[in-house]
Order: sequence, then structure tokens, then C-alpha cells
Amino acid sequence: MIKKNTLPCVATRGLVAFPGIPLSLEIGRAFSKRACEAAMKGDGMIFIVCQKEYSEKEPTADMLYPVGVTAKIKQIVKGSGSTFRILTEPRERAYLTSLSTVNDRYLAAEIMEKTVSVADNGGVKGEALMRDLKNTLGAFVKYLPKLSKELWFVVNSLQTPGMLSDFVAANIVVDVADKERILEEFDPMRRLELTILVLEQEKQILSEEDKIHRIVRENLDKNQRDFYLREQMRVIQEELGEDDEDIALYLSKLKKGNFPKEVREKLERDIKKLQRMPIGSADNTVMQNYIETCLDIPFGVKSDDSLDIDKVRKILDEDHDGLEKVKERIVEYLAALKLNPDMRNQIICLVGPPGTGKTSVAISIARALSRNFVRVSLGGVRDEADIRGHRKTYVGAMPGRVINALIEAKTMNPLILFDEIDKMANDSRGDPASAMLEVLDGEQNKAFRDHFVEMPVDLSACMFITTANTLDTVPAPLIDRMEIIELHSYTRSEKFSIAKNHLIPKQAKRHGLNGRTFKIDDDALYRIIDEYTREAGVRGLEKMIAKCCRKAAKHIVDGEKSVRVKSKTLTDFLGTQHIIQEKIFDDNEVGIVNGMAYTEFGGDLLRIETVAMPGTGKLELTGSLGDVMKESAHAAISYVRFNADKFGIDGDFYKTKDIHIHFPEGAVPKDGPSAGAAIVTSLVSELSGIPVRRDVAMTGEITLHGRVTAIGGLREKTMAAYLAGVNTIIIPKDNVDDLVDVADEVKTHVTIVPVSNIGEALDIALARTDMTAEAADEVKTDGFVAVPERPRAGRGR
Repeated sequence: MIKKNTLPCVATRGLVAFPGIPLSLEIGRAFSKRACEAAMKGDGMIFIVCQKEYSEKEPTADMLYPVGVTAKIKQIVKGSGSTFRILTEPRERAYLTSLSTVNDRYLAAEIMEKTVSVADNGGVKGEALMRDLKNTLGAFVKYLPKLSKELWFVVNSLQTPGMLSDFVAANIVVDVADKERILEEFDPMRRLELTILVLEQEKQILSEEDKIHRIVRENLDKNQRDFYLREQMRVIQEELGEDDEDIALYLSKLKKGNFPKEVREKLERDIKKLQRMPIGSADNTVMQNYIETCLDIPFGVKSDDSLDIDKVRKILDEDHDGLEKVKERIVEYLAALKLNPDMRNQIICLVGPPGTGKTSVAISIARALSRNFVRVSLGGVRDEADIRGHRKTYVGAMPGRVINALIEAKTMNPLILFDEIDKMANDSRGDPASAMLEVLDGEQNKAFRDHFVEMPVDLSACMFITTANTLDTVPAPLIDRMEIIELHSYTRSEKFSIAKNHLIPKQAKRHGLNGRTFKIDDDALYRIIDEYTREAGVRGLEKMIAKCCRKAAKHIVDGEKSVRVKSKTLTDFLGTQHIIQEKIFDDNEVGIVNGMAYTEFGGDLLRIETVAMPGTGKLELTGSLGDVMKESAHAAISYVRFNADKFGIDGDFYKTKDIHIHFPEGAVPKDGPSAGAAIVTSLVSELSGIPVRRDVAMTGEITLHGRVTAIGGLREKTMAAYLAGVNTIIIPKDNVDDLVDVADEVKTHVTIVPVSNIGEALDIALARTDMTAEAADEVKTDGFVAVPERPRAGRGR
């Protein structure tokens, strides 16, 4: 049976009313008292519902549980102060459909009463469930204080399923959420099942609590016995005059060490405190671990720097080919350090793609300086305690990675490499990047405090070097504390030199080979670089060389005296070609442009294809593009529309043609602000029917007025275009200063043309039939080409 009604509402805190169970309420809140007074002026009926949060003083509808009970106020008694107590007789369950305020005085609830009855008390199933509930209750009360006989009498006398479950829920169940779950179940049979389930769950929890309490009591008894025996042992040792060997060892280390005064005094106090502690106690173990850690820190121990600049240059040149800027910066730092030994605060961050030698550069610097080297990997670190350490009172506490690095180095002036600083994360346990701010700040790290050590540790003598693949994920304050040195991807010739001078000798020695038994021809090595690896660094190249060494070792074990890897036999060692080298097309084609892209593996040739078809002006962009490249395509369409008459293009093409712009290799995500110029060229070519020169590649973003803006990664992009067979590369004029970083072999064999607007780029890239041979030839000047003035197609300014 369902009935709608509107009644004054009383919200209870931590109290759930059940139909048929008399309930006494203490009313203190003004709006609840006024609700009771309004009810007494009528038929005395109110709606009682429990609120979800105890702290809410003026609850709204969403702060109340959805089901409560209607109740008849039987009596109101004024209590002490401003409160009064009401005696109620709950009657029916009811849904709360809405809540309103009457004259800003009290809450009125619009409710829907619902009564569900079962015939013959549920029959056999009902009888079985009621017996099961009573049996479960009997097992449950074993874990509770003894219940009164009257309560058991009432439970045994109840013969209706709904009333039995409500009585047990009201008087036995403790948790408010569980009571509310039972109240919200209108079906008496399901309510019985739910009550049994709640009691079973609570019984298991109480059983576990009882087990834990019993174990704790047993352990306490054992600990008291152990404490008594240890105290006896300590007194006996004192009577016999036996000294604690560990205490004597700690005092000896403290006396011999060059500890600062503050550290020495604190450690002396801690050693005396340890001497008074009971042997084997938990505090004894913690204090012993703490003292041993502090004594291991090499306070006052420093290695002598080797500041022979010629030796440093020789070691860096031996260990690394190329990287001239990095070597120059290191030599500059050491030269300044030689002139001023007290100079500190030099923190270098080596940024570059994987495999470009960042970690090995740091190792070479340490070797050149004769400093102890310690590598601290920060990849995946997400706990601030990894940097600062844990409080020593915590279970399993230990110092942070910085203090551990000093202990490992055994000196206070090591070279510490913080590897993969861009891979740090953060979560609820703190932000390790924030902790690194103190470590990498020369003004703060003179008194660095580790949470475990709790004493100032001077890090100013340490030389810190950090590495990162990208600075995008490094916080700006942390970048501000470091000097950034970029390691670019290696060119083809640099990879060849590194392989020839370092990788091949290293892998040959590792596999038991030498120069007489194993050799790789130069043309074979170039094939490995071009056809079997695609990377910015040389890790993949080293793996290929190692594979050749393994094959060679097998041949030598089989009886051959020496093995030579030739270009024509390379497939016998490495299998078929892994990477298909990107090459320019054989013919000029309409709508196809050679763009250039920078990837994590270095540079790449990025083709852009455009097709225009009769249609209604739809634009389709495919090739797994990011938002930036999509915006570049829309900007290119707008520019071409605005300048259509200058290109000889139908001004209504955006209405009469559907345009599809595609970037091949659709499975590879592409994004970045450098494709605008190439997209415009592809569009103009397709819409005008003029082919694009196959030997031209271009990069640069455009504005809506046709200006070509600067881009990044010029060194890698130009190398990729050169390897693909491009003869002319178009770059933004703003990137002319970056040409000093472009490989010499590229500047020798490729014409690089800087342009300031898209009109200049179109003049070069489009294969117009009316162009003279003289206009097509470019004059090389200092690594780039000055383009003669031509009539500009399109709006350049």
C-alpha cells in the first residue's frame, strides 16, 4: 500500500528509528523543536529521518538518508536548559521525496508511505529465516556484554518477519549505515535476509578483534618477561665490569672522525642514551641503526680534485666523439674552479634524447676530476622521503638518497648524478621535485637536513649533474636552479665515428674478439646506421654491433680464423633490413609536399598529401594529428581562401570542393607547430594544378597573413631531409642563427633557403613551367642561400 503525505520533519544524528519500536528523542535544534510544536497543533504526526553527517547543523535534502519513518508524538517533556524530550511511536516506513522550509521556521517533508505485507508470515521460508536470525543472534552475542533476559524474551516472542528484523536492527546492530540499509528494505523477507547478513559480517569483525586482543595480551606478557630478563642480564654485566663492545666501537669512530662540533655533541648524547637503553628493545634497535648511519656519513673527508685542464680535455675526447659544446662547458667550469677553488653552485642539466651519452658524460667528468662518482636514479620516484629520508621513529626508517650517495661515495665532495630528473612523479606522500629544490640550491644545501639524520649536512662541496630527456615535465623552479646543456641527436657521420672508435672495440672485447679476428667494413657500418637503426642516440646501433659480434664469435668457435662483416654479407649477421629509409619520389607530383618533423628518434621526412574533389566544402584531416596540426591546417585553408585570386585558384573552392589533407603513417601520432608552410604549399599545388618539386623539403609555421615563423629541431630535420635525397630545404628566416648547429655535411650538399613569408617558399617549391633556369638556380652563401627577389604569390605581410 502506498500513500502520499506531508509532515513536519525531524532530522536525527546517529539515530535510526524503526516502525513499531518506541523511541525517545532529545530535541535541541530550534527548527526541530518548531517542527514538533507544529505537529502537536495538528494530529501529532512527524517524519523522523537520519542525516548522513553528524556535523551538519542545518541539513538539506541531499544530506538526509532517503528513507525514514512516520511517528506519532505521544508525550513532550521539557528538559534542562532549552532542550526537551519527546516520546514517539514510529509507525510506517516512508520515502523522502522532497524537503521544504515552512515560513523559515521548520522543515516539512513530502513523503510517500509504503507498506509491504506477506501472507502467513512468509510460510515455511519465513519460519526458516526467523530461526536462522535467532541462531545467528545467539552466536553474535557471545562477543558482546551479556544481554538482559527481557530482551531475549521479546526476541523469542516475535513471530512476524518484519517486526523481528526491525527489533534486532534497532537494539543489536550498532553501525548507523547498516541500520539505514535495513530500514530502506520494505520487503519483510528480504529484510530478514539482510539483517542476517549484517549480523554475520559484524560477527566476523568482532571475532578478528577478539583474536587480535588475545595476541596482544600474550605479546605483552612475553615482552614483560623479556624485559625482566634483559634487566637482570644488564645488571650482571655491570657487576662483572663487562663493557659493551658496540658502544666502545661507536665512541672510537666518533673520536677518530672529523665531525663538526654540533654533530659530535649530538652523537655523544645519543650514544650515552643507547648505553642506558634495555638491550633488545625496539628503541635500542632504532637508536643503534641511527648512530651507525650518522657515523658512516663522511664528515670532513674530501678527495683532491684533479684540475689539469689538458688531462680533462684528453679524457673527454677519449670517451666521447662530438659533444663539443658539452666538453667546452665542462672545461670552462674546471678552469674557473682552478682559479677560485671556493667556487660552488655549478649545477649542470644534460638534456637530450635517450642514448645520446648523458650518463656516460657525467662518468667521464668524474674520472677527469678524480672525484668519486655516485649515480642516483630518480625515474619513478614519487615519495618525498626518497630524497629527504624518513623520520627515524617510523618502522623501517632510512635516510634519503642524497645521504646514501654521500655514504656510498665515502667523501663529501663526490660527483652525484641525478639521472632521469624529468621522470619524477608525486602523489599523496609528497612531491620529491620540491625536495630537490633544496638539494640543488647552493644557498640552501650548505645545511641540508635529512629527516632521518636530523643534523645539518653540507652539500656545497658536491658537484651535481642532472639528466633529462625533456624539460616539459620538470618544474620551472627546478629548471631555474640548473644550467641547461642540450645534447642533440647524433648525425650519421657522428654515429659512424662513435661506432668506429668506441662501440666496436668495446663490444669486440666484451665478446672475446680483437682487431685481428673481427672487423666491420665502413660501408657495412653505414648500412647498419641507415637501414637497421632509427634513433637519436647509439643504443640500438650498439645492439646491432653486439649481434654481429655474437655471430662472429660463433664462426670463430666453429673454426674460422677471422670474421669480416661486409655490406653484401650484412644480412647473414643481422637478417633482413629493419627500417625502410625514406626517399624522395622519382617525379614531381601535384599536392604532395616533403615536410620535415622532429621525433624522439631525431628528424624524419613528413609527407603531406592533399586531394580536392567535387563536393560541398568539407575538410577531412587524417593521419593521427594533434590539435596544433589541425589548427595549422585550418589556418592554411583560410590563408589560401584569402589569396585565391593571386594563386589563380577559383575563389569558391571552399564551397565547391571537398578537401582531404592526409599525413601518411596514420598509426604514428603527429603534432607540433612546424607544418603550416608545407600544408599551404600542398593546398596551392592541388588547387592550381602546379606540381611540387620532389627535391624540395620545407618546415615552418605560418600566420594568417602568410608569415613563416621559427621552429625547433632544425639540426635533426635537415639531416633527415639530406638522407632522403633532398637538394633544397626551405626554413624560416628567423632560424638562420640555428644554421651553425646544422651538420657540415648537410650544408655542403644541400641548398638551405631561409624565407620570411609563404610567397617566397611557393616560388621555390612549385615547379612552374614559366620559371627560367636562372631563377631556379640558388646561390649558396655561408651555409644558406640568398633568394633573388621575385613577384610574391600571396599575401606575405
